[in-house]
Amino acid sequence: KQWYQRRVRGEREWIEEQKMGSFMSVAKGSDEPPFLLELHYSGAGEGEAPACMVGKGVTFDTGGISIKPSKGMDAMRADMGGAACMASATLAAAALSLPINIVSLIVLCENMPSGRATKPGDVVTAMDGTTIQVDNTDAEGRLILADALCYSDTFKPRYVIDAATLTGAMAVALGGECSGTYSTCEDLWSALENGGRVSGDRLWRMPLFAEYGDLLKSPTADVNNISSTPYGGSITAAKFLERFVKCDSWAHLDIAGVMDSTQSSSYLPKGMSGRPTRTLVEALRNLAR
Repeated sequence: KQWYQRRVRGEREWIEEQKMGSFMSVAKGSDEPPFLLELHYSGAGEGEAPACMVGKGVTFDTGGISIKPSKGMDAMRADMGGAACMASATLAAAALSLPINIVSLIVLCENMPSGRATKPGDVVTAMDGTTIQVDNTDAEGRLILADALCYSDTFKPRYVIDAATLTGAMAVALGGECSGTYSTCEDLWSALENGGRVSGDRLWRMPLFAEYGDLLKSPTADVNNISSTPYGGSITAAKFLERFVKCDSWAHLDIAGVMDSTQSSSYLPKGMSGRPTRTLVEALRNLAR
């Protein structure tokens, strides 16, 4: 029997009970409450390990205390693109009755400056006990994803896929023609790449060399939330996320470059694009076979 349900983990108390200190370090600067929305779809029956889909949903990103320049900040209402893609792909999988189980974790909050906001240099603790030195509060997406990735492990997933408008460095590297993708699993990468070929919304694989992780060392915590150099920023962000994933089959999509369309195409108007939702749906179809 195929079914779909949702659970809203909206209580700040629940998030704190789960010891999601990394998530809360971003959310606490805003008057708006944080939410962790779970979407569950069962198309393969009980006993089948799910694919966990994790989406970054920063509904407005000022940068926090490390505040962004005012020019272009209006576009940061789209910093929830990863969350939108994951929710949409899950709903599409349910509508298509794909024979796969899915748990989507949609992490929602704002990143705002205030007297309560996290300050550069603060050390916070993630759900798995990892301590994080927050040297840049504008590198907030990886902080909320860290706890969501830890939480995903409680579902014993077969695959974990996250999507986020994570780094400007990815937009610099690849522009708006494809999403940068990192993966620890060849089968998962193949499903995603082939999904991109079918949909036309392409992906490009990026490296996860260990040396990039060495750039995240901190003198006061287990890891820093930013690199010690200005180079390879999307890769070091992916290496940060990798620390919080226990599943052997993981993929991270940095979709910052495809967040919006600067000119109309045959199927996309100008504005926020919803990419790469169609690729994710095709990837789920491939994984279900």
